Amino acid sequence: MLLAISASLIVILVLLWEVGWPVAAEKIARWRAGRAIVEIEGYDPGRERRAEQRARTLLRSCVNEEEWAMYRDLGFIRVWGGLSQGPTGGRDSRGTTYAYIIYPHKPIVAYLPQTRRLLSEYCVAFPDDTRPYGSARLPDSDDVLAKWMALTGDERRIIATANMHLPGRQVDPKQIKRDLWRLAKWEQARLREQRRGAGSVPAP
Repeated sequence: MLLAISASLIVILVLLWEVGWPVAAEKIARWRAGRAIVEIEGYDPGRERRAEQRARTLLRSCVNEEEWAMYRDLGFIRVWGGLSQGPTGGRDSRGTTYAYIIYPHKPIVAYLPQTRRLLSEYCVAFPDDTRPYGSARLPDSDDVLAKWMALTGDERRIIATANMHLPGRQVDPKQIKRDLWRLAKWEQARLREQRRGAGSVPAP
C-alpha cells in the first residue's frame, strides 16, 4: 500500500513539473528581460562625454602649458626622456636626447628627435574598474595623464615593467612620422607666435 502511494506521488510530481516548468521558465525569462531593460535605461549616453570633459580639465591642470596646447592641437603629448642610457639602454641612444610620444589608448612610442628614428613601443594599460557601464577603458585624457604621470614620476620603472616591442607592432610607423612632422611644424608656428608676442611688448 505504501509503495503504491509513493509511486502515485512520484507520478503526480512529474506531471506537475512538466506542466509548471514552462510557466516558471517564462516568468524567469521575463524577469531577466525586465532587469536588463532597467540596466539599459540606467545607462547615461552622456556619461562618457562628461567623463572625458572632466579628464581634460584634470589633464590641463597637471601638465605644463606647452604640453596641454600640444595635446589640444595635435592629440598627443611629447615627454622628454631622462635616462642616461636611453630607454633601450642601447649604444645608439646613450648620451643622446630621446623622447616619447603619448597617445590615448596606444603604446608609448620612444624615438630620437634628431633623426626621428623610432626606437620601440611600450605597452601599458590603465583600466578603469569603477565604471558600472560600458568599457572599462579610461577616458582618453585620463589615459594620457596616467602615462604622463608614470613617465615623469618614475620613467625607469614604467619602461622596465612595460611590454616592449619593436616599432610598428601596434602603432603605424607612417602615422608616427606624420605626427612628428606635424609636431615640428606646430613648434615652429608656436615659436613664431612667441617671437611676435615678445616683439609687440613695449620696452620698459
